[in-house]
Amino acid sequence: MGAAILAVLLWQVGAAPFVTALTEVTWWALLAALAITVLTTVCAAWRWSTVATGLGVRIGLPAAVAAYYRSQFLNSVLPGGVLGDVHRAVRHGHDVHRMGRGVRSVVWERILGQVVQVVLTVVLLLVLPSPVHALVVIAVVGVVVVGLGFALVRVSGVLLDDLRRILRVPGAPVGIVLTSGVAVLGHVTVFLVAMFAAGMEVSAGRGVALALALIVLLGAAIPASLAGWGPREGVAAWAFEAAGLGAAAGVSVAVLYGVLALVAALPGALLLVTPRLRQPRLRSLRCELPLGREPRSEVTPR
Repeated sequence: MGAAILAVLLWQVGAAPFVTALTEVTWWALLAALAITVLTTVCAAWRWSTVATGLGVRIGLPAAVAAYYRSQFLNSVLPGGVLGDVHRAVRHGHDVHRMGRGVRSVVWERILGQVVQVVLTVVLLLVLPSPVHALVVIAVVGVVVVGLGFALVRVSGVLLDDLRRILRVPGAPVGIVLTSGVAVLGHVTVFLVAMFAAGMEVSAGRGVALALALIVLLGAAIPASLAGWGPREGVAAWAFEAAGLGAAAGVSVAVLYGVLALVAALPGALLLVTPRLRQPRLRSLRCELPLGREPRSEVTPR
C-alpha cells in the first residue's frame, strides 16, 4: 500500500517535490531533529517502562531508551513501519523469559501512545482557528475507531487484566498521558522544522502549521507504509491541498520530515551493530524471585 501511494503521488505531482525536499536538508535542521528526538525517545521509553512494570516484566529506563532507538531505526528502514516494534517486543519477551507479557507490554505501550495522540489531535484541531477544520472529521473517525478497538479489548479477560495492572502502577495514568503528549509535540516540532527548512511561510497565529503537522502525523501512524513512506506523504498532499498550499508542497515537507526522522533514528543503527551495546541489561520479574526458583514459562512444552 505504501508503494502504491508513492506511485500515485509520482504520477500526480511528479518527482520534483521529492528531489526538492532532498536539496532543502540543512545541518541545523538535522541537528534540531536529533536533539528533539532524544526527548521524544526518552518519553516513549519511560512510557514503555511503566507499562512493562505493570505487567511484571520491568525494564530499566536506560535499556528501554536503547531498545526504543533500535526499534525506531528498524521502523525507518523496513517495510510496514512496525517491524522495529515487533523486534523490540520479541527481544524483550526473550530476555525476561516471559514472551507473552513481554510482547503485550510493547503492544499496550503503542496503543496507549496512539490513543493519547488521537485525542490530543482532535482537541487541538477543534480549538485551532485554521482553514483545515474539514480534516477534523477524519480525526473524529480515528477516535471512534480507537473507541471501538477498546470496546473489543474488553471482551478479552487477559487484556482487561493487563490494563488494570498497568493503571495500578503509581503515577502511571498521568505519566503515560504527559509523556505521550510531550512525544507528540516533539514530533510536531520536527515537522515544523521541516516546514521552515522547506521555506514554507505559514501564519502560526492562525494555527495552520500546527494543524497540518497533527494531521500528517496521524496519517504517518497508519501501519501500511514502505519503511515509513507512503501514507504520510499521501495525507500531507491531501491536507496541504485542502489548506490551499498545494499538494506538491505537502509532499516536499513530508519527504523532508522523513529524512530528518531517519537521521534522528541513526543512533539506533549504532546500537544494533555495536557488540558491547547489543545486549542491554534488562531488569524483570525474574530478578525479584528468591534464589533457586525460576520463573514459570508461559509456553507449554509439547
